[in-house]
Amino acid sequence: MFVHSDSPARGAHWMRSAVSFDKMKLTNNQLDNNGHIIVNSMHKYRPRVHIIEQDDSQKRHTFSFEETEFIAVTAYQNHRITSLKIESNPFAKGFRECEVPGEMGGGTLSTSSVFGNVFPLIFPYFAAQLANSSSDLGISDQ
Repeated sequence: MFVHSDSPARGAHWMRSAVSFDKMKLTNNQLDNNGHIIVNSMHKYRPRVHIIEQDDSQKRHTFSFEETEFIAVTAYQNHRITSLKIESNPFAKGFRECEVPGEMGGGTLSTSSVFGNVFPLIFPYFAAQLANSSSDLGISDQ
């Protein structure tokens, strides 16, 4: 469960502007101790909003919206989707272009070079397929 940082508040507060859950983070790490919402890959989820009256009744109202349903995934089969997700995710800093420290010779580190280094560790079979298709196209790492 994620408790909104503005809670508890009166209805007038919630009606003033759009309610944002941008501080909520999802993870697939079952051992997470950081308060993130734990999800399982390839499972379907539909978030629910609970409004609890702050009086003696403590009456609970629950809402869910079909449009918010999603399936959690840890890898994409389409590299363009992977790139889009990395560029759109503010928490994917390590996969975006970034400055390499000066002692390493300067320059930039691109998304493709990071994936080139990480991909073989995560998916050895697909990395071998990628290497074969790259060599067929005359592409090298140098």
